[in-house]
This record gives sequence, C-alpha cells and structure tokens, in this order.
Amino acid sequence: MNKQSGIHYLHERKDAGSQNGLPSEVVRIRDTVSAGLGDLLQGAFDAVDDSLFELANNARSNNEQNRYFEAMREIRIKRKGIEKHFQGAVVKLFNHPPRIGATPFSQPEGQQQSNADSLSLVQNEELEEQVALNAMVSKSRAHFQGPLLQLQTRFSSVYPDANDDTPVNPLAPELLCAAFVEAAQVLEIQIRERLIVLKQFDRYVVSNLGMLLDEANRILVQAGVIPNFRYHSKTSGTSTATSASTARSPESVGEQVTGDSASQYEDEVLFEQIRQLLGRHRAASGQMPRAADPTIQVIGTSELFQLMNHLQQPPRDLSHRNLSAGEPVVLDLHQVMEQLLSRTQPAEGKKPALNEMDEDLINLVSMLFEFILDDYNLSAPIQVLISRLQIPILKVVIKDKSFFSKATHPARRLLNALAKAGIGWSESDEKSRDKLYEQIHNIVLRILEEFEGDISLFEQLGEEFDQFLARENRKASLVEQRTRESERGRIKSRKAQETVDKLLQEKLSHQPIPDTVRDILTNGWSRVMFLAYLRNDIENRWNSVVRVVDDLIWCLHPQQDDNDRDQWVRVVPGLLKSLRAGLEEVSYNSSKLDDMMGELKHELTEAFRAHALAEARGQSREEPEASEPEPSEITQQATQDDAALAEHVTVIDGLTIGTWVEFGLVNGARFRCKLTAIIEEADSFVFVNRMGLKVVEKSRLDLARELQRGRLTVLEQGALIDRALDAVVGSLRGHTAQA
Repeated sequence: MNKQSGIHYLHERKDAGSQNGLPSEVVRIRDTVSAGLGDLLQGAFDAVDDSLFELANNARSNNEQNRYFEAMREIRIKRKGIEKHFQGAVVKLFNHPPRIGATPFSQPEGQQQSNADSLSLVQNEELEEQVALNAMVSKSRAHFQGPLLQLQTRFSSVYPDANDDTPVNPLAPELLCAAFVEAAQVLEIQIRERLIVLKQFDRYVVSNLGMLLDEANRILVQAGVIPNFRYHSKTSGTSTATSASTARSPESVGEQVTGDSASQYEDEVLFEQIRQLLGRHRAASGQMPRAADPTIQVIGTSELFQLMNHLQQPPRDLSHRNLSAGEPVVLDLHQVMEQLLSRTQPAEGKKPALNEMDEDLINLVSMLFEFILDDYNLSAPIQVLISRLQIPILKVVIKDKSFFSKATHPARRLLNALAKAGIGWSESDEKSRDKLYEQIHNIVLRILEEFEGDISLFEQLGEEFDQFLARENRKASLVEQRTRESERGRIKSRKAQETVDKLLQEKLSHQPIPDTVRDILTNGWSRVMFLAYLRNDIENRWNSVVRVVDDLIWCLHPQQDDNDRDQWVRVVPGLLKSLRAGLEEVSYNSSKLDDMMGELKHELTEAFRAHALAEARGQSREEPEASEPEPSEITQQATQDDAALAEHVTVIDGLTIGTWVEFGLVNGARFRCKLTAIIEEADSFVFVNRMGLKVVEKSRLDLARELQRGRLTVLEQGALIDRALDAVVGSLRGHTAQA
C-alpha cells in the first residue's frame, strides 16, 4: 500500500515505546479482541470463498472461470497463515501501541490533499486498493466515532508515556486494516480478487468492530478508567454527530454495512477512483483549483440546474416521428455548458465556471455516451434511442450525484434495463409492429418531454418497463422451452439414426452377408437399434442390440475350431429368439416374419455345414496388406486448418446458455439470437430469437469457422453503465500515463 492512503504498516511503527508489563485489564481486552477478530476473519474468508465460487459459476469463459478457481485455491491454502499473522499483529498492537495524532480523527498527512506528484507515484492497481482502504477506514471512523474516541482517551490514560498529546489506540481502524493488508500480502492474486478480499474484510470484520469496541470500553469502565466520560466538541455539529454515533448500537451499524450490496460497494470505489484520476489529470495540466482563482466566479449546483431547465425542450410532435431514424445524436456537452454559462450574470470582471465536482460529472456523462455510441453490443436502433438521452442524463447527474456511485439509482437501472432488453433486437425487425421497440421508444419520448428534475419519473418508467418485460419474458420463455424440447428430441433422433446407419454400414462392409440377412438388419433390426439408442438412458439396451448384430455376423461364417462350433450351437437359439422379439416389437413385416426367420435359420445352417471349405474360402478372401498411404496435400491442409480453428473452438466452448450472438450472412445482412441449448451427444448448438423461436442450429466446428471468418460475434451482456465506467477508467489511465 502507498503511504498516502492513511494506512501505516506495523513495521513502520517500531519506534513506539515497548511496554515491559501490561495492565491486567489491557491483557484481558487484548485476548478478547484477538479471539473475536479471529472469528470475524474466518467469516470473511468463508464469504470470499462463496463469492469466488459464485463468480466462477457465472463466468463467461473457461479462462475467467479458471482464474477464479485458482484464486480460491490460493486463498484456501494460505488463509490459516494469514489468520495467524493477523492475530499476532493485533497482539503486537496491544504490546507496543503506536502513537497517533493528537486530534482523534484527523486526516493522516498526505490524505488531506492529493496532487499530481503524489498520485503519479501510485500504480493503477495500487490506486484501486488505496481507494478501497480509504473508504473502509473513513466509513468505520464515521460509524464508530463515539466508541473510538472514548477508547482512545481511556487507553491513553492506561498506557505509560501516553497522554492527550500523544494518544494511543490499538483498535484504531487504520491500524487493524494495516495489519490485515500486511498479512494478506502473501496472496498471489489479481487486483479484482484482492478487492473482493478487502470488501469481505470490511463487511465481516471492520463493520463489526462496534461490539469489540463496546466490550473494551466496558472492561476499562469496570476497572475504573474514566467511568464518566464527557466530550465537548468545538462545534455543535460535531457534538451532534458524536452523540448520534455513540447512541447508535454497533449491531445496527453492522447490519447496515453488511446489508450493502457488493456492486454498490464496488461502484463507490470505482467512482472515487475516477474522480482521483480526473483530479490528477487537472493537476498535471497545471489547472488551478476553481475556488482559489480570483478571476473565476464558481456557479453553484442548484444555479446550474436552474439554467439547465431552460434548455430547449423537444418538439411536441415527436410522437409522430421515429426517434431511431438516422444516426445516433452526438452532442458536445462542453459546448452546451458554455451556452448555459453565457446566460449568467457574473460579478464584474469575473468569468463564470462550474465547480470541479460538476465539471467531473459532466466529463463522465460525455465519456459515458461516447462509449454508448461506440458500443457494438447495442443494436443500432436501440443505440440511437439511448443516445437521445444525453441532456436528460446530464440533468440527472447534476441533480443527483449518486448516479455513478449507486448501482440502484433509478436512471442508471433504467438505462441498463433498456440496453439489456434491446440486445436481441435486429435492424431487420419490423419497428412498427414490435412491442419491445414501441415500449423503449415511448420511454425515451416521455423522458424527453416530461423530465424536469424529478428523479421519480425514471423510477416510475423503470417499474412499468419491468412489468412489460416480465409479461413478454413469460411468453418467450414458454415458446423457448417448447423449442428447446422439440429440438432436443429431433436432434437426438437424427443422431440415433446416423449412429445406427454408420454402425451397420461399418459392420456389414467387412464380410459378405446374404441378401436376406442384410435386409433383416438394415430394414428391420435397424429400427430396434434406433429405439434402443433413444431409450438407452432408461432401458440400457443399446449394447445388447449391437451384440445381436455381432453375434449374427459371427454365426454366418464358418467355424473351424471345435470350441467355436460348440459356442455356435449355444448362441444361435438365443440369437434367433432375440431377433424375433425385437422385430415383433417394431412390427417389422409381421405377415412374413415366419418366412424370414425360416430363411435366416437356413442361412445359419448352411454356414455351419461349410466348415470343410472354410480354409479355402479364407485364403481366397485374404486381401493384400495395404501399404500406409502417404499423407496427401489435402490431408495436410486439413490438419493446418484444424490447428487454426483451435483458438476459435476454445471461444465456442466458453459459450453458456443465454449468451447472445450476432450472425452475418453472405449478403451482408445480420441477425441476433440467443443460445438456448447445447446438445453434447449431437455436438449441436441451438439458437432462438427474442420470441423463443429457433433460428439456427450449428455444430461446434461450424460455429468456430463462422467466428474465424468474422461472421459470428459474441455480444457482451454486462450492465451498460458498468461496462461504460470500466471503459472510462481505462481511457483516463491512458490519458494520465501519456501526460
């Protein structure tokens, strides 16, 4: 970790005075806290294991799944060592408590003001970890401010050489987080998995510090250490916050924190990271903070929103137009802001400008829609519709800045839902008769006409759209299920017939077979084999019906050895019985079945009597040993083609049920469909459209060839805004690195 995060490693505190003997109450607290933190840490690691398993189960590729499984294995192997290291570090914190600043909850030096020079020292992954740790420590300080202040004051009166000017607190959140980060350094995992570990440490350990802090305070109060604690803050606001935090039960705090969704936590970290990258970019360009520039008049957020309400509303006749006609709408939001600011009347000699937070949000909206307009995963008509929401979304983020840091924000959820629902929409679909397109079109139209600042409009539209999708998805799911079952039956029947035909052709081609017997096998017994293949999962008859074919062919040829002839006598009666029973089951030529079985007996008898000529016949049938053919140019080319396909086959193997893809036709047309079934025994992939109807069926190799030729595209199905934010981070990192 970088030191600017406010997290100080234990080995950096070795100059703290060591205590030869601890008071008994401190020893009691140390043992209680060490055991309690150990239990909480076990719960955190269990949650990490569950999270990684779920991510692996929902992975979109084999490589991604293997990555999560490898991280699980790494953590399982090393977790005991980390737990032991962490508990040992906590004991050291009590034995040799580090001194902290005189102000109980002051920001650590270097955390108060970030600049380009300091941030440039932090690598990208370190920045992500730093932001997560800063958020963790800041949140715990705010939640447990009262208990932490009391405990710090009491510890400072117990430990020698500690006082109000150089207080100590072994249970300070930044020290505990530093101890865990140091213990977890042994994990050889990537940054995403490391952030998952930190998130669960926050949820299960840091967020539940309240009960340990209260227990430590109770032990010290029982020992008579400042039993009547009083704290008077410098401002009434601070006093109110302190008393509220003190009155708040740690259990309620823990429930609130652990109830936060993982996605919201990650969004907050990502948003803070983007803000720091934007700040670094401003500092690198030598831009002075707006508040410190005397030539600029900063426009407040509320005033800016009032200005935005004066933007020209769309014409009222939009309902008679097709909003997705033409190209996506591209707006220069910075130019729009300049036009708005020109309407203000600043103080004489000053230039109107936005505050840095509002400018960051506008930059984010601009980059967000740049991503949307370049996102191939959105179908073109839906992309055009969503592009028309740039001004409304800009008004949303100016009004409510939690759009980027809150995954459940109504406007964000609606955008994600529109993009997800429209992924299967093709340009070839008929807009005027499509209910989904009409619904999305009307939602965009209502936002353009009605949104004036009330975020509840997005919530209302989101609920209506969810209800619409629920109805449509129920219909499509029923059709898709029937399609899937029908295709499974049809493909399995086709596979059964192909297997039977191939097996009989192979077995009958090696030796001469009488026409009567050949007819019985190819036209009659093949039906028995077909049914046995289809019912093999239940009846397990396939091997037995294939054995009948082998036995019949064996019995039709001369047997010279006495043991073989004895075996022939034992096999034939059962063979004839099995043949008759199978043919009767499939009702094969029932009127002439007796005659056919008579002819079969005659052929078998003649074969048995032909032992005298067996040797001569065997010599006449001997075929010259064929020399091994040299590989032809065609065979060599096929081998090379198969090797080139290997990479694309790996991609196809990573497809899961529900994946959307886009096929390109030779004539240039394209259509989108969803993978609904993978029938392994037939090596068949079945795709359906939005309505659940089958549109195409291909084998694994056929799909790999389509991918190789550029006629197959696997569509990205993650939430639109989440993918956009990831792209923004990558873009900002690139610009910052160049700067």
